Amino acid sequence: MGESVGQLVGGSFEKVLLRVKKDSSIQLGEILVHETGSQKFFLQVYDLCYGSQISQQNLELMSGMELEQNLGVNLFDESIQVYSVAICKNLLVYDKLEKARLTAKSLPPLLSRFSRISEKDIEILNNPENPLFVGFLRSGSSKVKARVRIDAQKTFQHHVLLAATTGRGKSNLSSVIFWNLLENPGFGMLILDPHDEYYGRAGFGLKDHPGRNVIYFSDYDSPAGTRSLRINIKSLKPKHFLGVSEWSSAQAEAMARYYSRFRNRWIEFILLEKEQQEFPDVQPGTFSVIKRRLLNLLDVFVANGRITCEGIFSFDGFESTVSDICDFIEQGRKVIIDSSNISSQQEILVGSMVANLLFSRHKHYKKKGTLKQKPQAVIVLEEAPRVLGREVLKSGSNIFHTIAREGRKFKIGLYAVTQLPSLIPREILANMNTKILMGIEMKPERAAVIESSSNDLSTDERAIASLGTGEAIVSSSFLGFAVPVNVPLFSKKNMAGLPESNEKSLSFRKEDVELF
Repeated sequence: MGESVGQLVGGSFEKVLLRVKKDSSIQLGEILVHETGSQKFFLQVYDLCYGSQISQQNLELMSGMELEQNLGVNLFDESIQVYSVAICKNLLVYDKLEKARLTAKSLPPLLSRFSRISEKDIEILNNPENPLFVGFLRSGSSKVKARVRIDAQKTFQHHVLLAATTGRGKSNLSSVIFWNLLENPGFGMLILDPHDEYYGRAGFGLKDHPGRNVIYFSDYDSPAGTRSLRINIKSLKPKHFLGVSEWSSAQAEAMARYYSRFRNRWIEFILLEKEQQEFPDVQPGTFSVIKRRLLNLLDVFVANGRITCEGIFSFDGFESTVSDICDFIEQGRKVIIDSSNISSQQEILVGSMVANLLFSRHKHYKKKGTLKQKPQAVIVLEEAPRVLGREVLKSGSNIFHTIAREGRKFKIGLYAVTQLPSLIPREILANMNTKILMGIEMKPERAAVIESSSNDLSTDERAIASLGTGEAIVSSSFLGFAVPVNVPLFSKKNMAGLPESNEKSLSFRKEDVELF
């Protein structure tokens, strides 16, 4: 145990009161520890107030004498009579004999002394089977020399939500997490990158990882050793367009019937207005709307009975692009698709194609009994409400919604990034068992994540609102409590000093890392 900074003097299970030792300067968010026998009790400060042995009436009298009459007021043994009180909540209990984290169900002994959490304390709480580094423990505004790790397999199988206001470091944290997954063959990733910020085309990025495990697709001036993002239109199916654009039931049915009749030439026939007479019950206006939307979505145009392709979609070649991406993911590789030069709808369409095929394959593997041998697949969605938002889902489900509900059974997880979690239905938020919060200023957005988090964040609203750049709170079913962290800056120097193994991490020094 370290030096005592406070002593338990009363309160209740949800409101534990500690008298703060003079000059200890306890802050909001600090984690305090008390060890007794075989157990360690962990508390977190969520409010501070004044305490005094002098009545409020007498304090006001003394203040008036000093303010109004300039009479000096001297307290007898001031450090005993006037003090601060830390209001804390129970986090958990660690049983040293069973080496297990237990849900707090009892109070620490009255008058027990508490000290600040140490590196040794976090190590006993934080030793998962598949460790994934997310940052350094933060207690109040102090940085503890201890790495915070989550169980990567459980975390990604049950989905991750990263929520934060712009400018709080979402991309920096994501880069740190992805970097630490690159050498792990147990994870295959699809990263849809609308800002082209992860690969590192013009600077340091995931391409610089010594494992060289990144496959990069881009439609614009692809660097040497990368792949061109081109997809054959014949690979498209009507289900791929769900969630990409809003379709009426008549339009969706017409597309499905065309696909059923003409298979991989269904888009070609719609664009060239062929064989419409085979569907006399479909209104001509319906075909016109479908054609117009397909022309816009696929970046093609029709002239003189010929289809000309100008974007990433083509009728010639590139038939295996989507299946190649799924193959890479099944090999445990990390695929980045640069979507910065295409429309948002095209980005979602490409992601939908890959997600549909991946989900279909994993369902097949489960039926065959071979799913356990496959890597955990992770799909990274920036601006997640575009496909998981309440308004989008009103027009029908899509593959990303399906994965959010059922993906854990088939080893496919989502890593969803958003500034506006309130736009995502509560039942989907509840399925995301790990939430990383990096500063959310708007109250409705804080309420959405607080109400759906695995840990009790009811007293953390102010802390979430005031998180600075590079500061986060990690709430997960696989952590004993919501853990405050500091995220290192994603840089060549820092990433070179972040080994994955437990043995190396115990000797790693936080002082060597520049915080974000």
